Amino acid sequence: MTYSTLQTTLQHGVAVIWLNRPEVRNALNVALIAELTDAIGAASEDPDVRALVLAGQGSAFCAGADLNWMKAASGYGAAENEADAMALATLLRTLAQSPKPTVARVHGPAYAGGMGLVSACDVAIASTDAQFCLTEVRIGLIAAMISPYVIRAMGERAASRYFLSAEVFDAAEAYRIGLVQELVPPAELDDAVSRMLGALLQGAPGAMSETKRLLRDIPGRPIDDALIRDTAQRIAQTRASEEGREGIASFLEKRAPRWRPQE
Repeated sequence: MTYSTLQTTLQHGVAVIWLNRPEVRNALNVALIAELTDAIGAASEDPDVRALVLAGQGSAFCAGADLNWMKAASGYGAAENEADAMALATLLRTLAQSPKPTVARVHGPAYAGGMGLVSACDVAIASTDAQFCLTEVRIGLIAAMISPYVIRAMGERAASRYFLSAEVFDAAEAYRIGLVQELVPPAELDDAVSRMLGALLQGAPGAMSETKRLLRDIPGRPIDDALIRDTAQRIAQTRASEEGREGIASFLEKRAPRWRPQE
């Protein structure tokens, strides 16, 4: 599909989705949200896609909401506002629940909704020039739709500060609080993303999907009989799967499993 706000590529099992509104620092609007939801959904369902990268063209990853979109939304009624908000919430859930491993390639500003996109990815790698800000309270709003993902990524204590203060913080601070997991000079950003993709592509596609489901389902649950039974059933099912049998056989036979990319 051809998009007006995105550029997409698929090579060697990696789908790269570029936010492509550099003239407005990849600010979110109705069209970008709809197209990004579609592109992530399509990549998530494509058996040829093993991993997904989200990136931004130009000087920014994503500078938050488009001013014209915000101006239009200020005139919405209650039903229109809820529908508009649900579109962004659906985008973030589509990204967070993709069965494919997702990597955010972050440079320049990642503000407001842009921080939501970073947080909804499994892995975030940032260049040292990246900047972050939760701007909402300074314009009388709250960071509602992005909050589940941002709080999960940075922790409640850091979220308390940055949701309330709306301070701009740098990449070093984002790394310190866990919002991003790797920090590199700008010239090394693509190499760092490539190294991460190389590691992700070693994993079995089905096992990666089930691991993502595990990471959604297990945190916060009490370690009781139900959890023990649940986890035992999950590993039993994966052992009996075609992937599980192939993985164990390849290990015992000292060969690469079928899903591993050819050197």
